[in-house]
Amino acid sequence: MITVDGNKILYMYREQPENSHDSGWRFFSGKEDQAYADNPNNFSFYSLNTIANYDPLIIPYLGAAAGTAFERNANDNEFFLVEDNEDDRDL
Repeated sequence: MITVDGNKILYMYREQPENSHDSGWRFFSGKEDQAYADNPNNFSFYSLNTIANYDPLIIPYLGAAAGTAFERNANDNEFFLVEDNEDDRDL
């Protein structure tokens, strides 16, 4: 929904990379329902540079450690740290 539909990133989290080509970052527009998320054909691997070109506001956060998550604040269009990140449970 980010690269194909042009939606901004609403939520992003970083997990341990799966291989040497994986940054660990996972990006979501916030419009993905469970059926969409359950279909692996809806997800692709992209370089961080490509994703940053679609949404440059992510750039300051890309150095964050695995287990970190950020959500976009609708009021000022900036990201804030998600303190209780349930996506890091498997790290």
